[in-house]
Amino acid sequence: MSYDPVSKWEEFIRSRYWDDLLKLAESYPSTRSLIVDFADLDRYDTEFADDLLENPDVMLDAAHTALQEIVLPVDVDLSGAHVRIVNLPQHLKTRDLRSDHIGKLIAIEGQVRTATEVRPKIVRAAYECQRCGHVFYVDQSGTKFIEPYECPNEACDRRGPFRLLPKRSQFVDAQKVRVQESPEDLRGGEQPQTLDVELGDDLVGRIFPGDRVIINGILRSYQRTTQSGKSTYFDLFLDGISIEMMEQEFEEIEISPEDEKRILELSRDPNIYEKIVRSIAPSIYGYEDVKEALALQLVSGFSKRLPDGARIRGDIHILLVGDPGVAKSQLLRYMAKLSPRGIYTSGKSSTSAGLTATAIKDELGDGRWTIEAGALVLADKGIAAVDEMDKMSPDDRSALHEAMEQQTISVAKAGVMATLKSRCALLAAANPKMGRFDRYEPIAPQINLTPALMSRFDLIFVLTDEPNVERDSHIATHILKSNYAGELTSNKHNSSINEEDIENATEVIKPEIEPELLRKYVAYARKNVFPMLTRVAMERFKEYYINLRSQGQDGNKPVPVTARQLEALIRLGEASARLRLSNWITEEDVDRVIKIVESCLKKVGVDPETGMLDADVISIGISKSTRDKTKQMLNIIKELGGKDGAHIDDVLDRAEAEGIDRDRAEEIISRLRQEGSLIQTSRGTLKAV
Repeated sequence: MSYDPVSKWEEFIRSRYWDDLLKLAESYPSTRSLIVDFADLDRYDTEFADDLLENPDVMLDAAHTALQEIVLPVDVDLSGAHVRIVNLPQHLKTRDLRSDHIGKLIAIEGQVRTATEVRPKIVRAAYECQRCGHVFYVDQSGTKFIEPYECPNEACDRRGPFRLLPKRSQFVDAQKVRVQESPEDLRGGEQPQTLDVELGDDLVGRIFPGDRVIINGILRSYQRTTQSGKSTYFDLFLDGISIEMMEQEFEEIEISPEDEKRILELSRDPNIYEKIVRSIAPSIYGYEDVKEALALQLVSGFSKRLPDGARIRGDIHILLVGDPGVAKSQLLRYMAKLSPRGIYTSGKSSTSAGLTATAIKDELGDGRWTIEAGALVLADKGIAAVDEMDKMSPDDRSALHEAMEQQTISVAKAGVMATLKSRCALLAAANPKMGRFDRYEPIAPQINLTPALMSRFDLIFVLTDEPNVERDSHIATHILKSNYAGELTSNKHNSSINEEDIENATEVIKPEIEPELLRKYVAYARKNVFPMLTRVAMERFKEYYINLRSQGQDGNKPVPVTARQLEALIRLGEASARLRLSNWITEEDVDRVIKIVESCLKKVGVDPETGMLDADVISIGISKSTRDKTKQMLNIIKELGGKDGAHIDDVLDRAEAEGIDRDRAEEIISRLRQEGSLIQTSRGTLKAV
């Protein structure tokens, strides 16, 4: 090194970071870090920047010394301040780390899996010699605690005993986190690798499981110890220097004044709804009603705390049920990408522990039992997309009930009692039981989900795949154009393809609003807009709800909707007003959400026999007409049979005479036998249990 690093740092900070240093001096000690962009160092002196990457310990010590030596206009001692380097030129994956990287300054990107509690770590231990009373200090820089060998007092020079003085020792806040590689960076059969990171001082407590981060730090190694002694293999860990957030929650996304100007301009556009709908999954043709609902799910309503302590959720849950090949999974993946902290998982390969939380023996936290968060907790304040929900085991599905309504996950495992937050919107997809929908059957029984779970969804969309020449022609054209655009983009290097061709071809799959701007738009709406019901909107919601309920006033008619649907209407109304950045829910919003909810109810919540809305179809799984006919069948069996039971043919004849279709009667008998309410003997007699 042909220069003095301390004076070099002083010169660099004075010329490029003087204002930042003054801000640090004014707010010290509440802020204790001077953030330096590596690109500025590189522009200032390339050799100096390279030395920092190669010998970070020496260079960062020099930077710390320079901070203390610079004469400031304010009288402050910056001995506890740090220089933190961000934006390193190259990001490494955990699997690419080699022995050459030990001791170098590197950047690792990935997702935080676990984080220990913040605890004090000793950096300078004070000892008192029990023989002569001399107090001395031992620096603790490595991973192992160093105890003194002999008393440094020459008059004593004895080997102890020594007493540790915690009050006179120097501590620093410390935390360990485990970072896992992001799944999108992996090859086929690779399992994501993890790296432990040690954070100190003002870096602690800033990142949580589920965050996607870039951590810059010095790679260090320590020797493994096994039962048979010390191993020749060493383990790696990262000594964290700085943290950069890759994806923030909507509320944390930074919006510049220029962004705000564009967002407010967009909100005044009368076609804002159509524009946002065209910006969601543009590679998928049609489904405007579903995409509009997904746009409302992105901005969502807002949660409210009532004076009695009750909480009303604001997140909107949507279920897509449909035939195979109608692009459900693609919609789910797109939404998980668009939302910060969006997580996509498939129900078939997820257990309840993987979705909610599990207790593990944590090596990071010295072998204690800790809770490891599952997908719904990691998606807190984002969207959890669960595909193939019907393939999950019933036990695993039951774990979703609390997560959907209370938006918490309670865990009592291995002596650990915890309640984790899962304030996420659930976007689920399921297939019909028989693979395809039977259009002549009621829809609810064709979906392999419990009524208790289905009733928690605000919107249930049924996507059927019915041949239609005109629509099929549009879909075929759209798919062919999308693929052609993909082919052109993949063959950019071909000299016969020019930029204009690519531009024209990609027009068909280009979102109206760029994903980055759409994210900022949604973030702005969620952060700043909390709409309230106008008197007109309140009256319209009330009128619509009471009109629907009044259909069920007659004792022989089904209950059309429950209070859950009214809450869903209000949530959707808030989201509709938020989409155009309005502080009031107007009549226009009411009309929009009633249209969406009605289209869903007419497909799912209708009794096919009577054609009337029936809340029981979703909440209980049986329509009122089926329930009435079941009672009628049981009465017939009791009347005809007495103690010995009634013969099945007599029961079917009587049912037919009383106006119940013979096939329908057989179906009811079959269901009652499955439920255990009826017994059929070998002689064909039926007995009620």
